[in-house]
Amino acid sequence: MYIRRPRILILTAGYGEGHLQVSRALEHSFRSHQVHHVQIVDLIKEAHPILHSVSTKLYQMSSVSSQFGFDYYGWSYYATRDYNPAGSVQRYLNSIGRRKIQELIKQSRPDAIINTFPFGAVTEMGKEFSIPAFTVITDYTLHSRWIHPDTAKYYVATEDLKNELIRYRETPVEHIHVTGIPVRPAFHETSAASPPVHEKDKASSERVLIMAGSFTVFHHITELVHILLEQGHCEMDLVCGRHDKLAHKLNSLFPDHPHVHIYGYVEHMPERMAAASCIVTKAGGVTLSEALVLELPAFIFKPFGGQERENAIYFTEHGLAKTSYDAKELGEQICRFLSSPGAKERMGHRMAGMRKGAAAELIVEDILSSLDQQNLHMAYPSEVLKR
Repeated sequence: MYIRRPRILILTAGYGEGHLQVSRALEHSFRSHQVHHVQIVDLIKEAHPILHSVSTKLYQMSSVSSQFGFDYYGWSYYATRDYNPAGSVQRYLNSIGRRKIQELIKQSRPDAIINTFPFGAVTEMGKEFSIPAFTVITDYTLHSRWIHPDTAKYYVATEDLKNELIRYRETPVEHIHVTGIPVRPAFHETSAASPPVHEKDKASSERVLIMAGSFTVFHHITELVHILLEQGHCEMDLVCGRHDKLAHKLNSLFPDHPHVHIYGYVEHMPERMAAASCIVTKAGGVTLSEALVLELPAFIFKPFGGQERENAIYFTEHGLAKTSYDAKELGEQICRFLSSPGAKERMGHRMAGMRKGAAAELIVEDILSSLDQQNLHMAYPSEVLKR
């Protein structure tokens, strides 16, 4: 029982869908706890619309430019990864959005602020207004931008990331909770209703789910499909998302093929993932977390420099995924995987061991408990509580 129903402000950024999906998963969990004063704000978009427009375009273009050796996003990521959180560069970056945050705090009067994107200004303004700021790290790797000394608590994906955070500037262990990365509730519901991949009926046809929209070069998709048709003996679901031209081109190349199924935007992605034997996807933290919840082995193709490459390295090193850098290698990896039931079992069991539960629920319950304790201390002085 919580003393009162708090107001929650969640700050995010629209670089890809991941940060926003995490924010919405947290909002859903708060509402399930009867906390209805929850506001999600894309801080960069609201505070600096021109900067948001330019930076979003550059972020989208980086995936294409990196294919031709001009990986400016990856370069900037690695150049700033180990910066001192108290240094001059970080202080400048932490100034972004300060005025807008102050305005939001005065308008919504939140009891807690949650970062799903590394905004240092949020933590600083929270301290100024005596509002705890919580940070949800949305990848499997650490970057200095996430770190701020006044953070009330960090919520991280793995024990490895927790240990890295402890070593980095000696963050107190009690400020870090290993919860996993929040995903949409539908993934947990589907996981509970479906058997893990490695326990499915062996007589059923192998099905490869290919997120075609994550490929930046068209011929890589067609090359992979041809390899799997020649060697894989499997069904293929190619999901193009909102890339209508891509879906049209693929339909023209594989018209009515009995083993190639092409889709545009898919509403019920958890069910489609649960029906697959493996997934070919990019290495976003949220996407990999969705696969983890469903214990769905992942094949990562040409991860972009920065957090995606680091996520891919982590999953590959821990036997949760395979990473490749050309379509032939990718096709061969999938064919070997499909022909080896033991590979599916080993990877599935490792993924099951990584799961911590419903991350959004774990985070929300901990935040509400922290606010509850804070309210108790405000209502009763510490010397009274000690009696």
